[in-house]
Amino acid sequence: MTLTEVRRMSTVDLLRLSARGLTVRPGRTALSALGIAIGITALVGVLGLSESSRADLRAQLDALGTNLLTVAPGQGLLGDEGTLPDASVAMIERIPTVTTASAVRAVDATVRRSDGVPESRTSGVLVAAADLDLLDSVAATVREGRWLDHATERYPAVVLGATTARRLGVGPLAGGIDVSVAGRPFTVVGILDPVVLAPELDEAALIGTVVAHTLVDDDLPPSTVYVRVQPDQVEATRTVLGRTAHPAAPDEVRVSRPSDALAAGAAADRSFTLLAVGLGAVALLVGGVGIANVMVVSVLERRREIGVRRALGAPRSSIGGQFLVESVLLSLLGGFAGVVLGVAVTWVFADSQGWAVTMPWEPVAAGLVCSLAVGSVVGLYPALRAARVPPTEALRSV
Repeated sequence: MTLTEVRRMSTVDLLRLSARGLTVRPGRTALSALGIAIGITALVGVLGLSESSRADLRAQLDALGTNLLTVAPGQGLLGDEGTLPDASVAMIERIPTVTTASAVRAVDATVRRSDGVPESRTSGVLVAAADLDLLDSVAATVREGRWLDHATERYPAVVLGATTARRLGVGPLAGGIDVSVAGRPFTVVGILDPVVLAPELDEAALIGTVVAHTLVDDDLPPSTVYVRVQPDQVEATRTVLGRTAHPAAPDEVRVSRPSDALAAGAAADRSFTLLAVGLGAVALLVGGVGIANVMVVSVLERRREIGVRRALGAPRSSIGGQFLVESVLLSLLGGFAGVVLGVAVTWVFADSQGWAVTMPWEPVAAGLVCSLAVGSVVGLYPALRAARVPPTEALRSV
């Protein structure tokens, strides 16, 4: 065996020697790795939560459908609020691509928990007369009790939205509960689950159209019409809804697609995700600077070790390689810890929100690659500095 072969250090020996260097001061090693771990946790956690949120939104849209359109009165030429004709629902139903059309009609009345509550305290609850097939149109479900039917639409019965029930303090319906609508007692027959595609119904008290006419003297034109159309005919139907609902003034009709608002919210979430990823990258950079600082200090503290090895014939490449590998191992240690913490954070938070936990492999791989890259970059300077230490100068510093 030649002298060159003796001096050359195998990869296994280099890894073993570098790993031992990290165990000399375990406290400092852990704190240095913590900076990288925080950055990787932020990157993996934010990307995982964002993907889980989008997956939950896609699942909701798949279950609820994206073929719901809403028709509501817009502003007239003079800026006043327009109205829909009473026959607008029937006219919309004549469109061949429409499967269902249901309306709610705003009722000028207040809702209170009881007559003892001042009239000024309405809790922001709206009263609306609802068609009996409304639930099918908006894909809503009843959390407790039942929906209006041909009998209850004629009598003082009310179904509360999820937010309305909470604001009025209405709990379990066992034994019967009454609320005051326009000064008259109405029996709560049902409470809805939150309506994803029509969140305005969450803040409403829904009564039958027949009993609603006994509360007001004026007509009750539709305030919002919920229209389900054939999935492949959404845009085509959207273009004709305005002039069909109000042929005399189609420009005063506002047609919208609720699922577009959810998609816009998802786009806004992506912007916040990018911001959070940027903050995680900053934390990763700070952690990298901390590792570089620790490795420079380690070079200064181990000058005697470097001098002895150089005096025994160790080449500069072995000295520099050892400190470079130490930097990479230290960064990878923090990267692995950050990936584990990021996955755990994603799992716990997504599960608490009722989302399906989605953890794509890309953030995990990106986290490990980033930690490897950071360790390699920040370890170059300490490695070069260690390789340039002369044996005589290192021994004189002892």
